[in-house]
Order: sequence, then C-alpha cells, then structure tokens
Amino acid sequence: MTDDRDVLDTVRSALHSEPRIHPTGGSIHIAFANGELTMEGEVDHIAGKKLGLEAAARVPGVSRIIDRLRVRPATAMGDGEIRDKVRDALLEETSLSSCTIRVWVKGQIETARELADATDAIDIRVENGVVTLDGDVSGPGQKRMAGVLAWWVPGSRDVINGIGVTPPEQDSEAAVTDAVLQVLEKDPFINAESIQVRTRRAVVTLDGTVPREAERKLAEDDAWYVFGVDKVINRLSAGT
Repeated sequence: MTDDRDVLDTVRSALHSEPRIHPTGGSIHIAFANGELTMEGEVDHIAGKKLGLEAAARVPGVSRIIDRLRVRPATAMGDGEIRDKVRDALLEETSLSSCTIRVWVKGQIETARELADATDAIDIRVENGVVTLDGDVSGPGQKRMAGVLAWWVPGSRDVINGIGVTPPEQDSEAAVTDAVLQVLEKDPFINAESIQVRTRRAVVTLDGTVPREAERKLAEDDAWYVFGVDKVINRLSAGT
C-alpha cells in the first residue's frame, strides 16, 4: 500500500518539474487521504492549472482529485460584475440563442431570457470569482462555447462547467477540433486563418503562423479553455 507521505512527495515533485506551473502568493497546498488528493491555491495561468491537475492525476495512488486551484484573474472584479458579464456574453452568443438563461443573485434565481417551449437552459452562479454553469443543452458545442465565454470574462478565476447534454451524444476528436476552431475564429484578438488544429486523445495541437507572439499565447489559452481538452501542444510560430 502506498504511503500517504510518499504520494504527497511525488505530487510535489511532479508539480515542481513542470515549469509552466507558477503559483501566486505562495505554493500550491495539497492534502492526501484514502486515495483523494486536494489541491488548493492560485496559479498565474490556465495552462498551469490544467498541467498541475494532469501531473497530480498521473501519480500512483491518486484516485480522485478535489480541484480548488484557481487562476489569477486578468482584472479584479466582484462576483456581481463577473456574473453580469457572463450573462451578457451568453445572451449575445448566436449558438446559444435557443437557450433560456438564468442567473443566481443573492440565493435567488432570476431569468435573464425565457423562451417559450425551450428545452435548453443555462444557469449561472458566481462565488469568489468561480463561475459555475449548470443546466442542459442539446449539443456539446453549446456546452463548450458557454464555458469559453465564461473563461473570457477577465475576472473569472475558474469555470466549473456542469452543463448536461440531452440527448446524450458521444463526443469525438472531430467535435473537439471543431470547437477549438470555432473559438479561435470568434476571438477578436486572433487571426485564425493560418491556424490548423488537430485533436488526438484530448490533446490539441496548434500549427501555423500568427502575426505576433501575443496571438500565439492567446490561441493556446483559447484551446485550454475548451471543455474536454487535457493538453495543448503549441507549435504556432509568430511572424511571417
């Protein structure tokens, strides 16, 4: 039987070996018991959060992870402002135009848009900068787009995407690729024309050329934001 201290030491070593994991305001706090690992803290980038979770999940003896890792927000915002911006983004998104949109405000749910006979609905809750999306939609593409729009709000520290898909639809690598391409094309700060996307076993690879280094980094962030993406390999080059 694996000793709990050995598991913790191995997790710490795995986190330290990944240079893209940059904790802010201290280290990542971890605790382990009965196969359950709790990770808590703040990192400076979405890639650091995802890579940290992936590194910990590979450690023998870890069967479940309680994810309390947060991402440092680009802009400090209160929960109400984050909630309103997520709500507005979802209301404006054409692929979500068939969805009823509701928000939780001070423990009460309020309807931002109600559609007669609509079966799709998304509920938005924000607490301590963490956006939780619940409800049900008719396709995984809608679920993924809602999650990315929530991540794009600069005050968001994490997005918990609990939206269900009805009827259940088997996911595919092609669907993930299509979702990443759609997000890249929607991002106003990226010229997606020269970006190629491939997905294999939840690993997204970006190839091509973008005009600036900033766009190269933004494109990688967008891929990380897509639900179902476990890893991003960024082979984009900046400049022509």
